[in-house]
Amino acid sequence: MSRGLAETPSGPTVVYLTVTPPRGAHPGGLHGYRTALARTDSREPTMTLLFLGVILLNVFAFALVLLRAPLFRTEVYRPMLLNIGLSVLPVFVLTFWIVGDLVLSAAGAPTWAVATVAAAGLVVWLLLLPNAGYLVTELNFSHRKDGEGVPLWYDIVAVLTLAMSGVLNTVVNIFLVQVFYAVLRYPDDLKPFERPASWMVVAVVLVLVSFGIYLGRYIRFNSWDLAHPVGFLRKFLGYFRAPGKVRDALLFSGLHTVFFALIYLVVIGSLLETITAATG
Repeated sequence: MSRGLAETPSGPTVVYLTVTPPRGAHPGGLHGYRTALARTDSREPTMTLLFLGVILLNVFAFALVLLRAPLFRTEVYRPMLLNIGLSVLPVFVLTFWIVGDLVLSAAGAPTWAVATVAAAGLVVWLLLLPNAGYLVTELNFSHRKDGEGVPLWYDIVAVLTLAMSGVLNTVVNIFLVQVFYAVLRYPDDLKPFERPASWMVVAVVLVLVSFGIYLGRYIRFNSWDLAHPVGFLRKFLGYFRAPGKVRDALLFSGLHTVFFALIYLVVIGSLLETITAATG
C-alpha cells in the first residue's frame, strides 16, 4: 500500500491522494483512491496552511516563554518549555507509527505484524496525547511571581498562545488519526468522512484526552507512571475515594470534551466538508 500527496502548480490547485489498493480490493474503486483527499481551488483552505499555522503557533509560544526572561530580567520558566515539548511529541510518535505501518504493509509483512505495530503505536500515542491539550491548564497563571515586573498583558498573550497551541496540537493529532482510519476502513468510499464510525473515533479520543488532562493536572500523573501499574492504581483509587472527586473529574472531562469537540468542528469540520464536497 502506498500513498502520495501531489499538487499541480498551474491553474486551480488539485490535491489528491494516490493509494495502491490492498490485495483483494475491488478494482472499480481505483478512481476513488486517486481523488480520495480533495480537489479545491487556490482560494479555498488547504491542509498546508493548517499545518503551517500550527507549527508557527508553537514556535511563537516557545519564543514568548524564552523572551520573557531577557525582556523583563527574570528567570526562564522551564516547566512551560517542557510542556511545549511534550505537547508536540505525540504528533511525531503518530507520524512514526503511521509511516512504519505503511512501510510494513508495502513490504508484504504478515497481517499480525502490521496489526501488532498499529496496536502498540496507538497505545503509546494515546498515553502521550493528553500532553498536547495539557497546555490549556496554563491559563491559571500559576507561573507569575510577585516582584517579577512582568506586565500582565505579556503573560496574557503568552499563556493564550500556549493554550491555543495545545488545543490545535490536539486537533491535528486526532485529525490525522481520523484520516488514517477513514482511508483504511473505507478505501473504496469517495466520502469516508460522512461515515459515523470515523466521528465516533474522534469522540472517544477526545473523552480520553480530557480525562488524561485531568489526571495530569490534579493527580499529577505522567504518561510514564503506567510503567508502575500497582502504584498507579493505588494512587488512582485513593484519589477518587475522596468526596466530590468523581463529580469534579466528570465535569472537567465533560466540559473539556465539548470544548475540544467544538474547536475540532470549527477547524477540521469545515476542511473535511470541503474535501467531501470536492469528491462529489
